[in-house]
Amino acid sequence: MATPKIVLFDIPSKEPNHAWSLNTWRTRLVLNYKGLDYETEWLEYPEIKPRLQPHFPDKEEFTVPTVKMPDGTYIMDSLVIAEELEKQYPSPNLHLDSPFRLRYFEQLKGAFPSLRPEFLLGVPNRLLKEVSHEYWHRTRTEYVGMPLEQFVREGGGEKAYKGASPFLQNITAMLKEDDEGPFFMGKTISYVDFTHAGFLIMFRRLGDDVWQQLLNATGDPETHLKFLEALKHLTERDNY
Repeated sequence: MATPKIVLFDIPSKEPNHAWSLNTWRTRLVLNYKGLDYETEWLEYPEIKPRLQPHFPDKEEFTVPTVKMPDGTYIMDSLVIAEELEKQYPSPNLHLDSPFRLRYFEQLKGAFPSLRPEFLLGVPNRLLKEVSHEYWHRTRTEYVGMPLEQFVREGGGEKAYKGASPFLQNITAMLKEDDEGPFFMGKTISYVDFTHAGFLIMFRRLGDDVWQQLLNATGDPETHLKFLEALKHLTERDNY
């Protein structure tokens, strides 16, 4: 009998379907990097809770990425998943203890409030299937406390990138700290690279107009393009 595969729960896009979510990309890249045998189960937003709730009886919120391990165990949250995969499949090393991971997170956390208007309507309008639109609009409207159209009108466009730019430029500087590059740890791939790749891919999936503005806000687009190119062998698997 064949050994069960790891199952990655991810959110589909409009056809042609390609992975787009920053958070699920982190886990997908870990699986690709470690060369693990897995399959993707695609869940629309309204399907996430009913699919996962039976396996997390003590939780109230249900999110992806979630994985089902070969032994039937379900694990939720990208970092928790990474820690467990590192424990069970230690090679190649994810370098979860790299100081770059927390440093990067602080900069991304600083950039995201400004960038939020650029994807709160972009994701449903450009990426999601219609079945997920109502869920997205309802939950994100509750989160920002106003209609999404108003939120985007007040904070989107040039204002968004101007606010995010100092943090994005700090990330650019971090990528340049090791002259050997192109990764945060020079020639060594680590988990923080997968977070940044997921972030970049999500904005690239939103369209060339958004992508170019994000790249320009980093202060050095070429650094980030070279970074993504160096991970291309891990990002090509994005639809199964």
